Amino acid sequence: MADGYHGGLGVLLDGRRLSPVQRRIAHYLGEHLDEAIFLSSVELAERAGVSQPSVTRFAMVLGFAGYPELRQALRPLVLGGGVVAPQESLLRNAIDSEIRNLAVVRDRLAALPLKELGEQLAATEPLPVLGLRVSCGLATTFAYYARRIHPDVRLLTHGGSELVEGLHAARRAGAEWVVAVVLPRYPAEVVQALEYAGKLGLRVAAITDRPDFPAEVVLDGPVGDRLVFDSHAAPLALAMALVEAMADAAPLRTRARLEEYERMTDEAGTFLPGDPA
Repeated sequence: MADGYHGGLGVLLDGRRLSPVQRRIAHYLGEHLDEAIFLSSVELAERAGVSQPSVTRFAMVLGFAGYPELRQALRPLVLGGGVVAPQESLLRNAIDSEIRNLAVVRDRLAALPLKELGEQLAATEPLPVLGLRVSCGLATTFAYYARRIHPDVRLLTHGGSELVEGLHAARRAGAEWVVAVVLPRYPAEVVQALEYAGKLGLRVAAITDRPDFPAEVVLDGPVGDRLVFDSHAAPLALAMALVEAMADAAPLRTRARLEEYERMTDEAGTFLPGDPA
């Protein structure tokens, strides 16, 4: 998370997963370090819009006993003339980070089992798709497009007994796979649900940012962490690549379903004239 910060501050932040609150503190320090090194933890908390204990926890995450020790370490960056040139905007840095994340996925495409997994998912019916909390959005997008080419996609975005019942019903109906979108922060309930899916005999394909995620097949792409909340360009690209692989695995069915969909939307006037969606 070093981009866009003073050099020394960037070194402290590099490679660390910060919470949204901690990112607010880091962003404030990166843009106001000249004045921040003279602020108390209470004053810094007020300026950054967080609580004073959050400032203390932030310092401890970076390896310091507390905020005074962090402030002392940061002072030479300013008082010693170690300030870098004016920074690019936060948004530009975030976009640059996502471009790098997409490049990581692009360079690993040949090693990803997209074709084989697409064939397996195209053949299983029904196909449950699971995503809770922040992962719900990407799971919904994947399921929306997968439904265009697959006859029975079941979206599971609610936890509790409803999630367990959905997995059980899908398995009883003949499902062999479940697609799980698991992005940070990772709900404990998802891991528990996937363990239950395994007991049911379902095989798990995960779209995530963790290459070590416990699943039979893992499609992993890094998430963007330069803003207060993560952005998911690389996992989204993987999800759409998987839909493409499913479409390629059953070309005749894909063509028939897409043509039927076009006829239905034309008759219903679903989209504005000329809208390709």
